[in-house]
Amino acid sequence: MMLPLGSELPAVTGVYVFWGEGQLPLYIGKSIDIRARFRAHQLAADEAEMMSRVQRIEIHETAGEIGALLLESRLIKLMHPLHNIRLRRVRPLVCIQLMQAHAWPALQLVQPKDPQWAMQPDRFGVFASRHAAHRFLHKLAQRERLCLSVMGLEPRQARGCFARQLQACDGACVGAEPLDLHHERLRTALSHLQIHVWSFPGAIELIEQQGGWQQRLGIDRWQHVSTWCSKTGDLQRHDPEGFDWDTYRILVGPVLMGKVKWEPARSAKPARRRATIKPDQPCENP
Repeated sequence: MMLPLGSELPAVTGVYVFWGEGQLPLYIGKSIDIRARFRAHQLAADEAEMMSRVQRIEIHETAGEIGALLLESRLIKLMHPLHNIRLRRVRPLVCIQLMQAHAWPALQLVQPKDPQWAMQPDRFGVFASRHAAHRFLHKLAQRERLCLSVMGLEPRQARGCFARQLQACDGACVGAEPLDLHHERLRTALSHLQIHVWSFPGAIELIEQQGGWQQRLGIDRWQHVSTWCSKTGDLQRHDPEGFDWDTYRILVGPVLMGKVKWEPARSAKPARRRATIKPDQPCENP
């Protein structure tokens, strides 16, 4: 739904897009009440310059907040709005892969590209770059007296790592600490960053209801793969390029804590017709 500036906006849950004169949108946001959120934008002094350029407002209603969050994230990455600088960045991420108990090095940095990645255990944290991951691990080692050499962040030497020479490492690099004990201490130190393995036997559908209509969000291995809208009967398929950290963060809490209704994905949706719109076009009102 595209509305000119000055139109009365609907008080609905969904995603809104501010358009100006250019080909790129000015801003993309989500709200459980788009009308109230637009008024908040108008009253924000630090947004006055952006709001002065708004000419049209595009509205995409969703049946719930999870659908709105997923749609907002996808559209920002797809459309590159001028004022969503942080979320629009699409770049390779890295995470920590913890190896087996007696492995040296005890960890590797990997990129979450393969769809099967979400099925593998012992993955921790997501970092914007290898440099950011190294910086985090160095601080972790210093705080927990872990060995940078065993962690693969320093060359292996007979005399041990540099921190051992300063009595700042418990000595896994020289046999003073068993490797399996070091491994468990490392795992414990990383536990708050653990990425949850996709534990379902297949894809699922998250069901969000709004009044008399619903959306079914197809989720597979923490990827948003489809959206079915009962208002139109359209099934929209998305084409994620592997693990997406923003999508994971949106989904993991509601799914694992049982805050959203879900069912195993069905091979046949109760749709009147298959959508012919672009794969990433949102569910529109009829």
